[in-house]
Amino acid sequence: MIAVAAAAAFLATFNETFLNVAFTPIMQDFRVDVNTVQWLTTGYLLVAAVFVPVANVLYHRFPTRQLFVAVVAIMVLGSVIGALAPSFEVLLIARLLQAVGTGLLTPIGMNITLAVPPREKLGQNMGIMAAMTTLGPSLAIVLSGVLLTVSPWQTLMWVFGGLTLLVLIAGAVILRNVAALGRPVLDVLSFLLVAVGLVGILYGVSSAFGGSAMYAGISIILGLVALWLFVLRQRRIENPLIDLRPFSSAPFVIGVLMTMLGLAFVFAMNVTIPLFLQGARDMDPLGAALTLAPGILLTVVLGPIAGKLFDRHGGRWSIPLGFTVMAVFVTLVGVAAGQDSVLLFGVLYIPAVLSTAFVIGPSQTFALSSLDRETSPHGVTVVSTSFQVAGSVGTSLATGIYGAVAASRAPGGHVESLLSGFRGSVVLVVVTSAIGIALAVLAYRRKATARSVDSTAPRMNAIEAIMKNDVYALSSDQTVLSALQTFAERGISGAPIMHRDGSLAGFISDGDVMRYLSATHPSSTSIYSFAIGAEDDLEQAMTDLGSLNVLKLATRDVLTIDADASIADAVAALSDAHIKKVPVLRGNEVVGIVSRSAINRMAIASYLNSRGENLQTATAG
Repeated sequence: MIAVAAAAAFLATFNETFLNVAFTPIMQDFRVDVNTVQWLTTGYLLVAAVFVPVANVLYHRFPTRQLFVAVVAIMVLGSVIGALAPSFEVLLIARLLQAVGTGLLTPIGMNITLAVPPREKLGQNMGIMAAMTTLGPSLAIVLSGVLLTVSPWQTLMWVFGGLTLLVLIAGAVILRNVAALGRPVLDVLSFLLVAVGLVGILYGVSSAFGGSAMYAGISIILGLVALWLFVLRQRRIENPLIDLRPFSSAPFVIGVLMTMLGLAFVFAMNVTIPLFLQGARDMDPLGAALTLAPGILLTVVLGPIAGKLFDRHGGRWSIPLGFTVMAVFVTLVGVAAGQDSVLLFGVLYIPAVLSTAFVIGPSQTFALSSLDRETSPHGVTVVSTSFQVAGSVGTSLATGIYGAVAASRAPGGHVESLLSGFRGSVVLVVVTSAIGIALAVLAYRRKATARSVDSTAPRMNAIEAIMKNDVYALSSDQTVLSALQTFAERGISGAPIMHRDGSLAGFISDGDVMRYLSATHPSSTSIYSFAIGAEDDLEQAMTDLGSLNVLKLATRDVLTIDADASIADAVAALSDAHIKKVPVLRGNEVVGIVSRSAINRMAIASYLNSRGENLQTATAG
């Protein structure tokens, strides 16, 4: 499942730059200028950014496999339309259709990555995802350069369609549902506000260098106003499009900003380097693409390694070091651009792009690991939106600076003007890298301060020390069969049931289900008949459970324990009620589960530890 999620991340970013090298033949075929053709990338990123928040609603409304297949099918359809496009307008519509798929696919893949592996391997798996998101836009340039030397640009659309079809088949075969399903509602006004906000800001940025400064400013202001209204609405409605709780975590905000700065480097260089090498060095698309290839391939290998290092040691040194290497070597690339050796140019670019492995994946992990399980999906939505925003801003700023500086230096000669333009985009990357270093230092200083405060704070309540924090809650509109599926997938025997407002509705266990089966389906008294192949006996029972709401079998009057209670209180509650586990509440919010087995383990561990100390004392005597 991680492989499928990684493939989805690769596809989503691969197509963002796949047509970049083909801009010249597309301009010739459809007789459009560079300001028009660049919308194949900018428009793509804008639409993808708008649809990212919608993914969170769909992710919790539809089964993972069916949703994944439907989204990838949209991308296949867009590829076919693009390959057959008779005009630039149809090609742009096809790209925007692909962008809808990208906007939905990126957060779905990241949510799968968060849901499937254990927490202690989050850095490694996020490193894989980061490697794929870095590989996607970079390898796209290499592969498109190879294809364009032997075939027309339409081949690119057919190739991407084939790749998406393969991922669609893999998802249909491998994926299973990993989301807690309910019936979240898409707030249309929120969608329109975030669409106007993002499009306004990103259009303003992209048109600032190639259009009217006044119109660009108005567009940005309108976008900011729309986003402000969007934020106000999210705080007032019951089912927000984007839950804003992740923004209350300073580490999350800083981690997202660092991720965006790393991605801005990738997109900026992936656009301006081919433009410079083809324009100033008269290289063909393949030559320009192969200049980028060594660093790209090495980054894929280094991504998971950087993730493992983050799991073991954190990113206190690796993230600022990554930004520093990025700044130093991209500066050297800018210097080498003025030399005749393209080989030197390519060699110096390798460590610059390798540094992104220590920035993008670890920064994502730093951001998302600061959130709890409840807010993590909303954090994924924010991070996925930031991908598209960073790509659009990085592409627009880099190409805008490249074109503006080159135009201002045109009297000095064609090559010199393009060299100045490229060095202008290099300065942009150096500035963003310096900001990244400052953010990384700030992030870990805040973290160290928080740990210092925690060390001087009173010790946590004993209940909090033994309770299970990762609570797998069920929605009040789920079926009993889906609850059993959650039990099997998560290795649990019961779970609390929550109303839409987050309050506790009840508690259901596998024992409740067994008692129901014994009463209503005597021939299916033992659910373990599945294990010996007697599936026919349980077919009718399972059909019944598939239409039965969990609240029909749940205990409504749930025994709970306050988060400030003592372990003695928990022991008394579990013993008196003859139950195995009890939810822990702080106010009306379920914050954990305390079980008899957890108390038993604590008691045995305490006894063995004290016995070990006594034995050591006796031995020493």
